[in-house]
Amino acid sequence: MSVEPPSSGRPTGPPSGPLSGPSQPPSGPPSQPPSGGGGTPEPGGPGPRRPWWRSAPRIAAITAVVVAAVVLAVVLSRGDGDGGPGQSGEVFLQAADKPGPDPFTESTANDSSAPPATPSPPTGSTSSNQLRGVDGGAPGLYGGTRNTSACDVEQQVDYLRSAPDKNKAFASVARVDAADVPAYLRSLTPVQLRLDTRVTNHGYVDGAATSYQAVLQAGTAVLVDDRGEPRVRCACGNPLTQPVPQQGTLKRTGDSWPSYRSSDVVVVTPSQTIINVFVIYDAAGDEWVARHRGDDGDKDRKTHRPAKPTPSVSASTPTTPTTAETSTPETATSEPTTSEPPTTEPETPDTSTPPPPPEEDTTTTSQSAPTEAAPPSPEL
Repeated sequence: MSVEPPSSGRPTGPPSGPLSGPSQPPSGPPSQPPSGGGGTPEPGGPGPRRPWWRSAPRIAAITAVVVAAVVLAVVLSRGDGDGGPGQSGEVFLQAADKPGPDPFTESTANDSSAPPATPSPPTGSTSSNQLRGVDGGAPGLYGGTRNTSACDVEQQVDYLRSAPDKNKAFASVARVDAADVPAYLRSLTPVQLRLDTRVTNHGYVDGAATSYQAVLQAGTAVLVDDRGEPRVRCACGNPLTQPVPQQGTLKRTGDSWPSYRSSDVVVVTPSQTIINVFVIYDAAGDEWVARHRGDDGDKDRKTHRPAKPTPSVSASTPTTPTTAETSTPETATSEPTTSEPPTTEPETPDTSTPPPPPEEDTTTTSQSAPTEAAPPSPEL
């Protein structure tokens, strides 16, 4: 019996899949059309849509660039003032009897009245990258009243001890441990500025120290270290450090006083030797006084007028970043800058042991313990 094969035009059995298309959409991205064949979309028709998740890395990269640009703009707009009153290119003038902005403590100054001393003009030509500098050990750089401390050091210690956060911020600027702040303060010598002096001042804001460039008026009560550098401003308890360079013409803000002249502003450079005895001028008694390092005036002794009092200022190019400043030639708002090699006033070299206090009306033979002779400052 023969069996007739089925016609090619008829189905031979049930379909292998569902009669309609898949009931659920594919869970993953659509597969790429095969190369060649009929997978190419018709001209003019919509192309394959790119999944959103493939654009996430690009969006994240763009966002990061925008955030970085905003942060950079904020940083540049702040300058180097760290929140203090002075911004980049600004110098804040501070009168001797005013606490100024953001004080660390109440005033501990006992006296803020000392006649200014005008240095001799710089000799030779000067450039824009110079400072007017005086050696911290020069006799007559500082003043004060005989047997009277310009600052109440123990009161300063008590103020900071009662405010641990301020004490910690103060220690960070002074570069000592917080527990060592009292000993540090007691090692300093209270005197008065006799020249308008440029420094970096530090205020206290929101638990941290700020910094700004300042000029302290002659007569300001300060504590100086064993190299003669101002370290604390007593009218506000603020720690002080060396000034830093400022770009361009300096803008002066803050207080003013009749004797202020930008050409008379100086920077104290550290003495090359440790100072055992400061020779200071007592304007009230019109006499010269020998004050021992770290003493509050109890051991003051009268001394003869130094041979080279009140240092002059000469022009030279700074050799360290802390005594270099770039500015334009002097204008109504600029401060010219010069520097002077450190000088001391030794007539007889001292030893490492502090000399005994000079007797009444005797001459102090040494102000510091020099290791080598330095050229004396010219007569004022």
